[in-house]
Amino acid sequence: MDDTTTIGEATAPSAASEDQPLVFLHGINRQFRQGDSTLDILKGAELAVWPGQSVALVAPSGAGKSTLLHIAGLLEHPDAGEVYLDGVATSHLTDIQRTRIRRVEIGFVYQFHHLLPEFSALENVIMPQMIRGLSRREASRRGAELLSYLGLKERLTHRPAELSGGEQQRVAIARAVANAPRILLADEPTGNLDVRTAERVFATLGQLVRASGLAAIIATHNLDIAAQMDRRVTIRDSQVVELT
Repeated sequence: MDDTTTIGEATAPSAASEDQPLVFLHGINRQFRQGDSTLDILKGAELAVWPGQSVALVAPSGAGKSTLLHIAGLLEHPDAGEVYLDGVATSHLTDIQRTRIRRVEIGFVYQFHHLLPEFSALENVIMPQMIRGLSRREASRRGAELLSYLGLKERLTHRPAELSGGEQQRVAIARAVANAPRILLADEPTGNLDVRTAERVFATLGQLVRASGLAAIIATHNLDIAAQMDRRVTIRDSQVVELT
């Protein structure tokens, strides 16, 4: 029996296949109006990412990196094409269903950590878990375990202002994966850090991806860091292109 499902002109693994990508962007189009003209940001873009795989998205500013991440994370609708998460099409989902998927299945890390300044590192990681429905006790246990894994065991009670930039971003990573998402999307997560700190944060992020089986797409300008990831892609002529 054939183990694939044909989608348009592309072929995607069926839900029963062990080779199923967690994220599959198929034929994605996204346009923006610019005065009297139309600007094609993405045109027929394709990208598949598998569990435990880290993909570096390397492209200049304005090429569409953030747009691609927003579409993959169901924050933005494409003008055409489909986003498949674990083989399931998402274009027909309601806003409530999309929000639930973002809350449970997808973790986001941004260039600015956006930690709540009045709360400790641990409290920042506890909150998304409690919103999901976990008890404070269980959320605290999981949060402390995760922060310790990220090298912040001695910083649990420190507020963001008492943490270094690298420590703040590691807390943001912990918060992003606190609910055990299957997909991690990061938009220039070390853009505000010095090179040495950025390398440490990325090394930690890579360990986390491999250990938890996440499918990760990470936008970065740092070619040295990108080289450490499983795959590298760019956006060229409005399409996603694999880099060697």
